[in-house]
Amino acid sequence: MAQMTSTNRHAGNIAFVEEAAAHAADQGCHLLALPEAAGMMNKDRDDARSQITQEADDPFVTACKALAARHGIWIQTGSTPVASGDGRFLNHGNLIDDTGASVAQYDKIHLFDVFLEGRPPTGESNRYAPGREAVLVDTPWGPWGLTICYDLRFPHLYRDFAKRGATVMFIPSAFTVPTGDAHWETLLRARAIENGAFVVAAAQVGLHDDGRKTWGHSMIVDPWGKVMVDMGGSEPGLAVVDLDLDQVTRTRDQIPSLRNERDYTLRHVTASGT
Repeated sequence: MAQMTSTNRHAGNIAFVEEAAAHAADQGCHLLALPEAAGMMNKDRDDARSQITQEADDPFVTACKALAARHGIWIQTGSTPVASGDGRFLNHGNLIDDTGASVAQYDKIHLFDVFLEGRPPTGESNRYAPGREAVLVDTPWGPWGLTICYDLRFPHLYRDFAKRGATVMFIPSAFTVPTGDAHWETLLRARAIENGAFVVAAAQVGLHDDGRKTWGHSMIVDPWGKVMVDMGGSEPGLAVVDLDLDQVTRTRDQIPSLRNERDYTLRHVTASGT
């Protein structure tokens, strides 16, 4: 898993991932997981537009495919902005296999339109179009769910993945410092515990050259809710973690909430006032 401080140009971020992929291969890793906006983090819309292309021509996605094939590892690209059909961008992630083929693609569904006290509205939907499809992909290690950042606050998405057998949920992110400090670890652990699944959450960290500051603390959480790694909130870097995927079955057997779930109706009662 890589923690990054992505720049507003593809080239520097590609160089970071080149080193990360080589290190992952040297360590015998099967997969490299990257954060949201791994390919480019640029809030200057005009400058970003001059660099952003369709996925087929995107230099970051192309580089990740080549690195996966060269090193024989899978890469979950986190996300990078690509062109959409309506003049906005898509917050777009890929799962690339060890031959360099993109076996699944996901566009962030839930956009970060929030109103934090003392800060301007985030307005992500002004720049990005929402995705329309949740993506669960079958891999040699079982089904994996692909999400991005603000999706984390919509638990039904992860429940749907778990009901279909997902063993790992990816949540690449670029959390703000206020929301990261308040909610990041709590939400990640909740999604892991609720669904008895691993959560892999590579994150952006530190001060970016477009002026934004991100929370960091890239984490992997096991199905019991234990934080296996927390990469801290100051520096980019790499962490190597072994996942015992049999732990998913053991956890779900002990607390079978997926099997215990029941259909219900909601009765809304209005009480007379006093």
